[in-house]
Amino acid sequence: MTLRAKLLLAPAPLWLALILVGGLAVADLAEIGRASQGMLRDNLSSVLAVRSMTEALEGLNRDAVLMLHEGGQALPQMGARRRAFEEAFQEQKASVIEQGEAEATEALGQSWREHLALLEQYPFLGRPEAARRFYFERLLPSFQAVKSAADSIVAMNQAAMMRKGEIARHQAENTLAAMAGVTVTAFLAGLLASMVLTARLLRPLAVLGQTVGRIGGGDFEARVRLGGHDEIASLAREVNAMAERLASYRQSSLGELLLAQQAAQSAIDSLPDPVLIFSTEGALVSLNQAAESLCRRRGRAGQDPDGLEPTLGERLRALLTKVVVDKGPYLPRGFEEAVRLTGPEGERYLLPRAVPVQDAGGGLNGVTILLQDVTRLRLFDQVKSDLVATVAHEFRTPLTSLRMAIYLCLEGVPGPLTSKQSELLAAARADCERVQAMVDDLLDLSRISEGGLKMRSIPLAADELVRGALMAHAAAAQRAGVRLEAQPPLSSARVLADPERLVLVFSNLITNALRHTSQGGVVACGALAEAEAVRFWVRDSGQGIAPEHLERIFDKFYGLTGARAGGQGLGLYIAREVVRAHGGEIGVESAPAQGSRFWFTLPLA
Repeated sequence: MTLRAKLLLAPAPLWLALILVGGLAVADLAEIGRASQGMLRDNLSSVLAVRSMTEALEGLNRDAVLMLHEGGQALPQMGARRRAFEEAFQEQKASVIEQGEAEATEALGQSWREHLALLEQYPFLGRPEAARRFYFERLLPSFQAVKSAADSIVAMNQAAMMRKGEIARHQAENTLAAMAGVTVTAFLAGLLASMVLTARLLRPLAVLGQTVGRIGGGDFEARVRLGGHDEIASLAREVNAMAERLASYRQSSLGELLLAQQAAQSAIDSLPDPVLIFSTEGALVSLNQAAESLCRRRGRAGQDPDGLEPTLGERLRALLTKVVVDKGPYLPRGFEEAVRLTGPEGERYLLPRAVPVQDAGGGLNGVTILLQDVTRLRLFDQVKSDLVATVAHEFRTPLTSLRMAIYLCLEGVPGPLTSKQSELLAAARADCERVQAMVDDLLDLSRISEGGLKMRSIPLAADELVRGALMAHAAAAQRAGVRLEAQPPLSSARVLADPERLVLVFSNLITNALRHTSQGGVVACGALAEAEAVRFWVRDSGQGIAPEHLERIFDKFYGLTGARAGGQGLGLYIAREVVRAHGGEIGVESAPAQGSRFWFTLPLA
C-alpha cells in the first residue's frame, strides 16, 4: 500500500464515528418531529372547531339582539350560522381524543339543542316587551351556557397541548443528552483509533529522521533499517545510498580539502594587513595573524563581543550590514573614512574595504574585511594639505596687494590710462579675483581636513537666507546675462545654522549654477519646510549633468568640462562638508539638456 493511501485511511475510524453519530441524530430528530406533530394535530383540530362554533354562536346572538330593534322578524343569515355551528360541532365530535372530552362534547350538544329550540320560539312572540323579556330571561342565559360548554372544551385541549409540549420537551432534552454522550464517545473512540494508526504510520519517519540527523552530524556509517515497498521505504534506501556516497567522498576528498583550507589560511596569514572574515549574522569566523593583535583584549568591559575596539567593531559591523544589504563590495573613497586606533606603538589609521563571500550558486555566505594600514599615506596627505594651506595663506598678502594696485590703477589714481591698458588691467583684475577664490577654497579645504569647521549655530529665517544669497550674487548674475530669482513660496521657518559657513554653501551652489548656465538662462532658489528640516535648493537651466558624473560630483577636485570658466572642483565638496557639519544632507537631481537642481537640508531651530 502506498503512503498516500495510508495517510488517507488513517483518519477513517474518526470519519466512520462521525457518520454513525450523524445518522443516529437525524433519525432521532425525525422521530421526535413526527411524534410532536401527531400529538398536537388532534388537539389543534378541536380548538379550531370550537372556535368556529363560538363564532357562529356569537353571530346568532348578535342577530337575536338585532331582531329586538326590527320587529321580531328572523334574519336570513341565521340559517347559515346554524349550519356553520352544526358542521363545526360534527368536526369536534370527530376530534375527541382526551379523557372527558366526549362528555363535554355531549353537554355542548345538549346546550346547543336547548338554545336552538329557544331561538325557534323567539321570532313568534309578537309584542316587543315579551320578546325583550324572553331574550334576557331565557335566550341570553342559554347562549352563555353553550359558550361556557365550548370554552370548557377549549381549556381541556389547551391543557392537553401544554402537557404534551412539556412531554416533548423532556423527550428532546433526553435525546440531546443521549446524543451528546454518544457523540463524545464516538469521537474519542475514533480519535484514539486514528492516533494509533497515525503513530504506527509515522514511526518509520521518526526512525528515518533520527538516522538523517546522525548522517548530518558526520556519522556516515548510520543506516536506515526499514522494510516495505512504500515511499518511505524508497526514501530510506536513497538515504542509505547517499550515506555510502558521502562516506566514500569523505575518504577520498578529506585530505585535499584540508590541504586547500591550510593553503588558503596561509595565504591570508601572509598578508601584512589585518583580514577578518564574518558570517552574515555578524559572528567573527576567521582572521589572519595581523588581525589577532586587534582582538588581544577580548572580554574587557565596553569591548566588542569579538574583542575588537568599540570604534572599530562598530564600524566593521556597519560595513557588514551594508555589504549584506547591497550584496556587493564596499570600497572607500578617501582617507577620511579611515578608523583611528590608539595603541602602545602610537596612532594607527586603518582603511576598511569589504568583499562578499559567495557560494557556487551566488548566495552570500559571509563577508571578508581588509583593513589597509594607511597611517603613512595619511601622514603624506596631511603634509600635502599643510603645504597647500601654507602656500595659500602666504598667497593672500601679495595677492591682496596686487588686487589693490590693479584697482587703484583702474580708478586712475596714478594717472590716466589708455583703453588698451584699461582692458589689460580689467583682465588682470578678473584673474586676481579667480585666484583669490581659489585661495579661499584651498584655505576652507585645509580647515575641513583638519576638522577645524567650528559651527556657531543660531536661529535664522529661511526666506531671509535665500534673499540674502540672491542679493550677494545679483551683480555676478547680471554680468553673466543670467536671471537670478527666488521661487515662491519661500518658507519663513527658522533653521539652526552658522550664517558665515552657510554663505559658503549658497555661494558655491549659486556660483556653480551661474557658471554652467548660458546667457539668457535662469537660476532659481527656494526654501520648503519639511517635517523636521527646511530643504533649500538652487536650480539652473544649463546643460545638465551626465548620469556617470552624479555620484562623484561632490568629490574633492572633481570638476566638469564645458563651463565658461572652470573651477577647481572644491566648491561642491566644501558645500557638502559644511552641510554635513550642520547635521543636514545634500544632493543633486539632473539630466542632460534638462538643467540641474542642487538641494540641501538644515534642521529646524
